Amino acid sequence: MNPDTLSSSSQTESVTASIYDQVVMKNYARAAVTLVRGEGSHVWDDRGQKYLDFTSGIAVTALGHGHPHWVKAVQRQAGELVHVSNLFRNPLQAELARRLTEKTGPGRVLFCNSGAEANEALLKLARLHGMRKAGEEGRCTGVICAEEAFHGRTFGGMSATPQEKIQHGFRPLLDGFSFGRLNDLESFKRLIDSNTAAIFLETIQGESGIRLCDPEFLVGIRRLCDEHDLLLILDEVQCGIGRTGHFFAFEASGISPDAIGMAKGLGGGFPIGAVWAGEKAADLFTPGSHGTTFGGTPLACAAALAVLDILDSDGFLQRVRENGAYLLERLNDLGRAHPDQVVEVRGSGYMIGIQLKGDPGPVLNALREAGLLVLSAGGQVVRLLPPLVADRAELDEAVAILDRVLV
Repeated sequence: MNPDTLSSSSQTESVTASIYDQVVMKNYARAAVTLVRGEGSHVWDDRGQKYLDFTSGIAVTALGHGHPHWVKAVQRQAGELVHVSNLFRNPLQAELARRLTEKTGPGRVLFCNSGAEANEALLKLARLHGMRKAGEEGRCTGVICAEEAFHGRTFGGMSATPQEKIQHGFRPLLDGFSFGRLNDLESFKRLIDSNTAAIFLETIQGESGIRLCDPEFLVGIRRLCDEHDLLLILDEVQCGIGRTGHFFAFEASGISPDAIGMAKGLGGGFPIGAVWAGEKAADLFTPGSHGTTFGGTPLACAAALAVLDILDSDGFLQRVRENGAYLLERLNDLGRAHPDQVVEVRGSGYMIGIQLKGDPGPVLNALREAGLLVLSAGGQVVRLLPPLVADRAELDEAVAILDRVLV
């Protein structure tokens, strides 16, 4: 880069930082990096620095950046029809719902804009099930969640998220939530009473440090829900849409939930969320009981359908499973090579956490300086969320950078 370009880039960076400081809300502790371009598994900042992007926009850019099939689909739809509201049918919404129910089983799909909105709709679904179960409103409203859960930042989502850093400053929250220990079936069983309407779980806790529900635990939860007429609701906002090498993470356990929340990777970078409700709950929402202005627009559905086209192509998810197992093995080797820093490596597919013995902040900064973007998560965890298109050479590159930084 010549000196004139360097001077111009530095000036632009300074101006951008100044604008952020003046006019953008400070609800994020942003890194001192301004990203301006992406291609595949890589992004570039305004100084021309290239990074391997293993954040995927927090599990959003499932196809990486600028995937040609996705770009073509979005561009084409933007020139045809962008928005019509949900007061009318649009064919892409019907097609996307059809393809999602092919993966989940019989039921219905509600579209929204984000994971938080999907989870809020799921909590309303639980209330409606409880009203039907009890025969009147207000008698059966309880929802059992997991300790260390994260279900979003709406008032319903915060109430279902037993974390001080999320709830502080916003109390009083909603009543009716209780919390069992993840993978401890008896702790959930003890919380069930006549007021309980649903059990609400992340199949893999992402924000809390990549903590997986054991398959046996999910089977037991399914049995408890059947015995007590509870909805089993799964939050697959971060761990779904192919991230584990299965379209939904719960598929590895063999169970079927009653409702699922999804978002993030579903649109490949375009905002869209969705709720699937199985036959037990598919009729609970009726005209006027829920709504969304932007949910399921033609443009959002075109983006999501393009994502499904790629994930459904021959061998794609199988490669994610195989490459994810390969990455997990490489990272376990890395952990053994750095026992003074690494406590444990855990995860599934392209959703892996490295639990450190110390603060992950300095490690994240050093990785960024070395050209690898990753995330932190609860419990001193470095979180890796590669785009699902990342190949083994890129996985090896990430491991090599981690190896150098952890020395």
